[in-house]
This record gives sequence, structure tokens and C-alpha cells, in this order.
Amino acid sequence: MVWQLLHLGLFLAVTGYGIYLFYRAVYHRFLYVKLGRRADFSWRSKGGWGEFMAQVFGQKKLLKDKKSGVMHIVVFYGFIILQFGAVDLIVKGLTEGVHLPLPAYEVFGLLQEITVLLILIAMGYAAYRRYGEKLPRLKKGWKPSLVVFFIYSLMLSVLLSLGFERLWLGLESSALAPISSLIATVFYGLPAIGAKVTFYVFWWLHLLILLSFLVYVPQSKHFHLITAPLNIWLRRREPVGRLKSLDLEDEEAESFGAGKIEDFTQKQMLDFYACVECGRCTNVCPASNTGKSLSPMHLITKLRDHLTEKGAELTGKSPWAPEFVIGTASGRVTHGMTQEEAEVEWNDSDSAEVTNITPTLDWQKKTWKEREQGTDLTAMELVGDVITEEEIWSCTTCRNCEDQCPVGNEHVDKIIDLRRHLVLMQGSVPQEGQRALTNIERQGNPWGISRNDRAVWTGEVEGVVVPTVKENPDFEVLFFVGSMGSYDLLSRKVSRAFTRLLKESGISFAILGNEEKNSGDTPRRMGNELLFQQLCRENIVLFQKYGVRKIVTACPHTFNTFKNEYPEFGMEGVEVLHHSQFLDRLIREGRLAPKHEVKERITYHDSCYLGRYNEVYDQPRDVLKAIPGVELVEMERSRENAMCCGAGGGMMWMEESSGKRINLARTEQALAVQPTVISSACPYCLTMLEDGTKMKEVEDRVKARDIAELLELSVFGESTSPARQGA
Repeated sequence: MVWQLLHLGLFLAVTGYGIYLFYRAVYHRFLYVKLGRRADFSWRSKGGWGEFMAQVFGQKKLLKDKKSGVMHIVVFYGFIILQFGAVDLIVKGLTEGVHLPLPAYEVFGLLQEITVLLILIAMGYAAYRRYGEKLPRLKKGWKPSLVVFFIYSLMLSVLLSLGFERLWLGLESSALAPISSLIATVFYGLPAIGAKVTFYVFWWLHLLILLSFLVYVPQSKHFHLITAPLNIWLRRREPVGRLKSLDLEDEEAESFGAGKIEDFTQKQMLDFYACVECGRCTNVCPASNTGKSLSPMHLITKLRDHLTEKGAELTGKSPWAPEFVIGTASGRVTHGMTQEEAEVEWNDSDSAEVTNITPTLDWQKKTWKEREQGTDLTAMELVGDVITEEEIWSCTTCRNCEDQCPVGNEHVDKIIDLRRHLVLMQGSVPQEGQRALTNIERQGNPWGISRNDRAVWTGEVEGVVVPTVKENPDFEVLFFVGSMGSYDLLSRKVSRAFTRLLKESGISFAILGNEEKNSGDTPRRMGNELLFQQLCRENIVLFQKYGVRKIVTACPHTFNTFKNEYPEFGMEGVEVLHHSQFLDRLIREGRLAPKHEVKERITYHDSCYLGRYNEVYDQPRDVLKAIPGVELVEMERSRENAMCCGAGGGMMWMEESSGKRINLARTEQALAVQPTVISSACPYCLTMLEDGTKMKEVEDRVKARDIAELLELSVFGESTSPARQGA
């Protein structure tokens, strides 16, 4: 009796202390998150059960990589099952062998042992992927491997406890307990008292490992076990293509954008602690893939580390528990060198590879150093002291990182908030980007060409008069041409082809002509929210003036901005379509008849703002499939996993100063399927892909063509196929 009371008292003391340390680590991080700007979670907490269940319990995102996805499912569900086993084992130790009154207990025992075995196999495979396959996206070292030791030790302690329990209680071998029966057989002959003592040794080891793991979880990347489900539940419910607006008329606002860590919202800070450091985001990022400094994973973890340190300083609450074991935060918040000094050169890596994230990971490792003791964290700037400008301006806002993230992190909005602070508060923009913004503000286009020349292209449309809204006030469809479609020589071909198809279909359409303004996508993605909102409101007034009810545009960036962002500023009752959707509709309705053969092997490149932002994948392909003679082939990276062309996020107007050019890498991916035509449905993509074919010196045999140009050839049957045309 005395032994049982002492044992129970020790159990309660140790368990209580472990739970206290766990609570303290979680609570302190909760206090850090509260430092952020308040986020409205009320609307996010309504509905969305289907997607929540699919991501958390269906592991939807993890299965994008099927091997690691299956491995993670085994561990995820295995630990759910083993929680009952852990409780059962604790009860046995406290009651000297009495188990939980579970129905079909022996079957449960079999399930538990099989689960333990599967988890051991899964964790062995996890270690193999990290150190055998040596996947670059997975971090190496003792810290990332610590969880493997935790889980292996935990699983072995379960099996050994069950094995010596059989010896202690004199249980016979059973097919329903194969592993523990085997252990009991190996140690057959051990006296009952010896088996009991050994059982309690492994029982205590199991308990101590379990509690240690519990305390370790919130202080490591494994905090995602708690924060990831919450993060997914509170995920963005509005369209992914809509950036959060700034209230520029708020007289109480001290700054705009994110200049210090507290400028992020509490939801954004939750993202930091949800990150599992799996590297899936970095593995698909076009910047990381081509040797730029940006790594989405490191962006999140650096912001997390900075929040933890600064949070500890501001709240006076240490992030580490117990402090005497782990110590105080040493800090990793100082960049030691520039990208050039770190010699992140694509040529230093294996140039035979189309993409390679190793140079980016090497740069991150070299530049992210321990901070000096005594650093004033409250005076630190996010941009410069924590994140470099090179990283911020390397983002193409393609959202492939967010699409791959299994815990629902949103990377792009954080980068845009950092850009907003640079642009609105510091006036810091790369020179070429500033030139484009100034030209948009003055002339309504990034080149600074006279706004009075916006409709010059209409005189080049053979046999078709392109009416303005004043000339055709009863128009059904407004064709919003956009700056690229109005001024860029390559994109003007698309505008001409599309207007000819509109005329052929019998649709009553019009353009704004010289009254048309820039949509504002470029200023907004570059951080100039003031210019975006000005253009947005002016455009809405213009649409209302002419009674616009349906807009069609050939630019996915304009399409996304009008469809997802303008409604917040008062545009109501306007249907917005991309020209790929509209052309597909016209073909299905029989208004356009693609009857002439276009004998080409075509691979289609998905625009990020059309695909990942708005899930328009099938309509462009359906247009191409409707053309006789077309052989459609897919690139390895296509649809939601398609790689960016490199032009998004304002990068169309800025030079890539390091690594490999993104458009070159994407062109090489397209050329791998040996097409005669690389097709797209975006003027930015079209320009980048054509430049890519020139860089590869294949422009004489592989052409870049918009789907409207290809459909035009099939409908009208004029000239020869585009792959054989010189112009």
C-alpha cells in the first residue's frame, strides 16, 4: 500500500510538472501572438468543415507528395490510436496490471502492436528520406532528428513494457499479441519479480519520454501538432486572389505595412508557429528553384524566431521551459552578408539541372547568424535586420508555396505587407520598379507611353472596326484590353486575334479606348496600395458611367483584380471573365467553329493568376482541344503545380539580378516535352516564354502563342501554322 501511494504521488508530481511546463511554453507563445494586430476571426470560424476535415484528417495537402503523405498518415493516425494505448499502459502501472475495460481488448492490443510497428517503419522511412535520399528541402542535423529518437524510444518503451507485463502476469503467448509475446519468449525464465521491476523501468521510461516530448513540442517545429489544425480552421475564406486592403484614411495609423513584427496580424503570427519546416514551399518556389535568396520556409521561420525573441523581451516571459535545461534564447536575427557576398551564383551549382534549390538553401545557412548579445530587439527593422530586400523583391506572388503548404500558411500576404512598408513608409523600391510605378501614375502604363496612344492597335485589326463604348453604347461585353494588350507588340497580336473572334461570334462588344486605365494589379503587388486604390476607384466610376455589366480580358492579372478585389471597393453586378473562359463558352455554344487544322504539338503553360488564383485550368485546354490537328502534351509541372514564368508580383518590370532566369527554367521545362508551340493565356507569360525560346535559340522552330491566336488560325484558316511563321 505504501509503495502504491508513493508511486502514485511520484507519478502525479512528475506528470503535473510536465503538464505545467507544457502549459507555460504554450501560454508564453500565446502572449507573443497577442502582440500582433487584432484579427477578425469571427467570420473565419463559420462553416468550412469539409475543407477542414479534408486537410486535417484527410491529409489532402500532404498527399501532394504521396510518399511522405502516406508516411505522415501512418504516424498521424498511429498516434491517435496509441493515445488510448498510453492511457491503458499508465492505468496498468498505477493499478499493477489492471487494464482499461475496453471492448474486444485483445483485438485492441493487436491493433496497438501493429500500429507501433507501422510507426517504426514510417519513421525509419522518414529518416531515410532525410539522410538516405538526402532531399535538399529537408533540414539535417540533431535538431530535425530529435523527434525520430523521441518516437523510436517511445515505441520501443511501449513494446518492452507490454512484453515484460506478459512475463510479470504470466500471460501465455497469443497471436493477438505477436510482438510482446515474442519479447516475453526471449526473456522466458526471468522471475516474476524481475519482470515486474523491468516492466516498471520501461513504464517510467515511457512516461518520461512522453512528458518530455509533450514539453518539447511547443518549443519546436512540432508545435504544428497544436497550431496547424487551428491555423487551417482559421484559414482565409475570401478569394485567395484578394489582398487585405489598407485603410489609408486612418488618421490614427502610425505606419502602413509591416515594419516591425507587431505590425503583422495575430493570424499571420499563428502561421509562424504552424510551420513544420518541411520545405515543400521552398521546393516549388520559382525564386528558390533558380538560386534567388528567397526561401518561403526560411521567411516564415526567421519571422517566427524574431517574434519569439522579441516577444520574450516585451512580455518578460521566457519561451523556454525549463529554463535551467534549455537556457535563454541565443537569437538568430542578424544577417551577416549580402547575397553577393555569400556568392549565391547559379553557375556554382550543377548547371545541368533545370531547377535547383541548393544555392538558395546555402545562402540562407550562411547569412542567418546568431545575433550579438545585447542587441536592442525593439529597435530592429524587419526589412534589413531580419529579412533582406533581396528576398522581398524576389517573390513573384505565384502562390505555389501556399498551395503546397500542409498547415495552411499564407506567405504572399506577408511579403506584400513588407513591400507596403518599404514603398509607403520608406519610398524604397528597385529602380526599374519605381520607374514602372511612376509611369503608371503619370500615363497609365508601365512604359510611360502616351495614354492617347492606347487605342492605336485597333487600326491594325484587318477587316474589323473595334468600337469604343461611346461608338457602341449598347455593347454587351466590354473588352478590357489592358496595358500589355494595348502597347506591347507581342500582346497586340492577341488583342487583334481576340477582337476578330468576337466579331465572328456576333457578340456586341466595345473597348474603353484612350479612357482605359491600368487595372492596378502591378502597383498593389509591388506594395503601392495608394496608387492601386486610386486606379481602382477611377475604373469603377468609369464602368458605372458606361453601364458595364460584363468584362472580358486576356490578362489573368487584370481578371483576378477585377473579379476578386474590385468588389470590395464598390464594383457590383459586373461579371468578369477571362478570354479563355469566354472563348470556350463561344465554342460550346456554336458561335465559333474551329474547322481548319493547326497541326502542332502544343504544351500549355498555366498562368499562376489564372490557375492557382482562380482555378481556371480546363477552359484554356478545352479551347486547344477543340482545334483540329492539335496534339496537346503536358509538362511535368502543370496545372496547380505549374511553375511561374517569373513575371508576377511586379517582376515583369524588374530585372533578375541573381541566379538563373525563371523564364529560362520554365522554357526548359516546356522544351522537355518537345513541342512546336508553347501556348499560354497570359500576356506576361507569353512575353517571358518567347524570351525563353530566344535565350535557348529555338525560336525558329518553337513558337510562343496565345490560345486566341491559335483559335484564330483554326476559325479563319489563313496563313500557315504559327510554328512555321516567322512573325
